[in-house]
Amino acid sequence: MQPLHSIQVPEQDQEMGAEAGADMEPGSDPSPDRKGHCPGQDIKTHSKDAACLEGSSQAVAGWQGNAAGDWGVPVISQECLNRQQALSVVRQMQKLLVAQEAAHLQGTRGLRQQLSILQSHLQRPATKRNEICPQPAVPLNGRMLGRSLRVGHEVHFVCDAGFRLVGSETRACRHNRTWSGTQPFCRSIDDCSSNPCANSGTCVDGNQSYTCLCPPGWSGPSCQSPIYSYWVTLSNTSFSRQPRCAEGRSGSRRCSCDTGFQLQPGGLCQDVDECQLYQSSPQTQICLHDCLNLPGSYRCLCPPGYLLHADRNACEDVNECAGKQHNCSQGDLCINTFGGHRCVRPKCPPPRHNTSYVKTSAFQCERNPCPMDSRACQLAASSISFHYLPLQANRTVPRVLFKMSTTRSLGDSLRFAITGGRGQGVFAVRRSDRHTGELLLTSSVAGPATLEVELEMSEFSHKVLLGKHIFKVTAFVSPYVF
Repeated sequence: MQPLHSIQVPEQDQEMGAEAGADMEPGSDPSPDRKGHCPGQDIKTHSKDAACLEGSSQAVAGWQGNAAGDWGVPVISQECLNRQQALSVVRQMQKLLVAQEAAHLQGTRGLRQQLSILQSHLQRPATKRNEICPQPAVPLNGRMLGRSLRVGHEVHFVCDAGFRLVGSETRACRHNRTWSGTQPFCRSIDDCSSNPCANSGTCVDGNQSYTCLCPPGWSGPSCQSPIYSYWVTLSNTSFSRQPRCAEGRSGSRRCSCDTGFQLQPGGLCQDVDECQLYQSSPQTQICLHDCLNLPGSYRCLCPPGYLLHADRNACEDVNECAGKQHNCSQGDLCINTFGGHRCVRPKCPPPRHNTSYVKTSAFQCERNPCPMDSRACQLAASSISFHYLPLQANRTVPRVLFKMSTTRSLGDSLRFAITGGRGQGVFAVRRSDRHTGELLLTSSVAGPATLEVELEMSEFSHKVLLGKHIFKVTAFVSPYVF
């Protein structure tokens, strides 16, 4: 909108106006316009109301009459804007109009959403404070999470280590004071069904774990470690030595051996096999991984992907990603795991049902704006994130692997659920507080293995869905316990 212009009429034009008034009949007044303007007055008006004569250099005001002798509107001409100035004014007006349209559209959407929430709230039957559901049964070898039994509230179920949940993980108290879903129970997991014992080991299933009975020559939790043993003969001078002897005063002879050797009845010092003596039992194990017997000593060995720790007994993982020792191609992301690494390339889901996503970071996809009439798009996840977790084998359970929350809550409640993935039987979801959910590992896993789980976090306001986020979690389980 241009500012108001003030136009000063020249004195000579005022005189012309006076002379024109003198020629009128006596008693007649100069006819003012509908707004009370008379010729020769200073006139303030919007520039869009003025008649601009291209090429004119001065502003003139006068009256334009009609055949009936009536006075019309004042005719004003002023100095014209050049094309560049006029285009600038047009662009400013267009920007203002676009901004007003956007603000109006946003306000309309917000109002529609609030009306939807209000309608849903009004249509829902009133809940009395004393309306509660009966106490649900807690499954044997499991637990129930959640205390409120009021209508509209939820409880969650998880099983102890060595058991998997069969039935509904989450049950909600409905308005008829019954629980949704089915009553869950915990079923014992047959750990031996996956054949966890390597090298022809025998698996013995226990209450919450399994035990591998290893054949000769193998050791370790899964019979994965070879036992290094050496057959010692008298001719092998490395593992048998002559003792050091000293004559006593009374003619007696006293002999001793070096450290790591033991005097045998035959009079030779024989090497002590520390690996065979100590390594086979978890209580006396001297090496975290494998043990190599040496003459008078031993040495600990580590598998590929590990380095021997400074204490010479433990193994330390090598971070191939940080040291750029990986073989990932361009465009892949390197994820360090225990004893190795993985190359991943997260991808957004393809377009479907008017729903499409764009990659906003290496590990996140955001949903594009939905068409106004697409219900399927509006119900789809607003964002999808990818998470990769390195995990050691046979970890103690239950164990929290992952937490999900929102930094800014627009609704009054959040719900967390497992919606897909491979290996769901070893995972569970629970709520740690009002705005945080946790992914639990409920069963010990023998590696190597790759577990996938898809989590959904939904946000509600008065039971109306405001939006949801998908977490795609992948756990890379190492074949080793360290």
